[in-house]
Amino acid sequence: MSTSGTDSQAIQQQQQQHQEQDLSDTSDLDLEVKPVDASDLDVAPDGGSKAWLVAAGAWAVLFSCMGFANSFGTFEEYYLANQLQNEPVDNVSWIGSLSTFLQFAAGMVSGPLFDRYGAKVIRPAAILYIFAIMMLSLCKQYWQIMLVQGILMGIAMGFLQVPSMAAVPQYFDKKRAAALGVVISGSSVGGIVLPIALSKMLNASSLGFGWSVRVIGFLLLPFVGFACVTVEARLPPRKSDFLIPSAFKEPRFVLTISALFFAFFGMFTPFFYMPTYAVTRGMDETLAGYLPSILNAVSTFGRIIPGVLADKYGRYNTLAIGTVASGIIICCMDLPKTNAGIIVYEAIYGFASGTILSGAAAAFSTCPRTPQEFGTYMGMGFTVSASAALVGPPVNGVLVDTYGGYSQVSILSGVVCIFGGLIAFYTKTTSPQGLWGNV
Repeated sequence: MSTSGTDSQAIQQQQQQHQEQDLSDTSDLDLEVKPVDASDLDVAPDGGSKAWLVAAGAWAVLFSCMGFANSFGTFEEYYLANQLQNEPVDNVSWIGSLSTFLQFAAGMVSGPLFDRYGAKVIRPAAILYIFAIMMLSLCKQYWQIMLVQGILMGIAMGFLQVPSMAAVPQYFDKKRAAALGVVISGSSVGGIVLPIALSKMLNASSLGFGWSVRVIGFLLLPFVGFACVTVEARLPPRKSDFLIPSAFKEPRFVLTISALFFAFFGMFTPFFYMPTYAVTRGMDETLAGYLPSILNAVSTFGRIIPGVLADKYGRYNTLAIGTVASGIIICCMDLPKTNAGIIVYEAIYGFASGTILSGAAAAFSTCPRTPQEFGTYMGMGFTVSASAALVGPPVNGVLVDTYGGYSQVSILSGVVCIFGGLIAFYTKTTSPQGLWGNV
């Protein structure tokens, strides 16, 4: 009897030990599965359907915003021949330069807002942008065009494009420059389609200014709608200060801003003045209106190919080479005299200048300490550097009015752009790889 009792106790002890072992295994399993490493959030997927949908939405924004901005040469040529024919060239240039400045400067607000609230920022801006285009179709006087195209559209563009560009680096790391190059190529494709459409409608149809601009507004509506649906942040919001003033104490960030300041001062000269220059050389106004499209067509490759190369050979290397090359080409702006020469010049400059904008976004993306600061760094950086785009074209307009030619404009813009490229090259000294590394 005692033997059976002892056996029963032994069996119970063994069962209890098995149960404890099972609980221990389950507990260990829970410890392995439940904890979530916050650092995993910083690992970008570098691809996948979601990442490329975000990139496609950002591409649509750049198509709609910078594509329209790249069409200003067509607008300027039309304004000077029609409703603003009594205005000086530099006054008309202020419209485009102010819009260009604001579409980057608004990033000082829209970038931090994206870091805090995600892609909700772009939805009201999309509505405002389409509204502004429709209002532009009603404008007839200088102050009206300045208010709508120069200010309202510039702000709306800034609240669309800076958050969209800031979303892309959250999904890409090793392929970041290539992804940003593809995204920014949207501005080139927009710069192909929109100037051709505008030039054809404005100069070779009976639509007139109002309906020509409205047609562009209806064309862009589905693009900005698609962006509102697809662009969103991957990372949780940043809860720290709205701006990051300490960034301006970081040598790499300050040097990057300086390089882009001088690059932006000079790079927009062919965008704004080549159609007008071509008309002075005897080119037909309709063909001159196509020049921005030719520039942007080749610029598409100039934004994608250097972006791919930048991931392998260094983002600052690519930015520096592209900026110096662009400056040298700008210095030659008044050399082509024939239609064929001007078209070839536009194509060559389009490829070289495409490196600057895609390289700028890739360079700024190397500066933040965490991916949740991309929007703030891009917004602050583009705001300061793009202030050069505010003064560059009007200064060039004064030179055109004063000297009656484009030689002085091309030399000033080209030399300043080359200087920006040299600063971009020097920025590499702030990295561990040094001046000769693939940075």
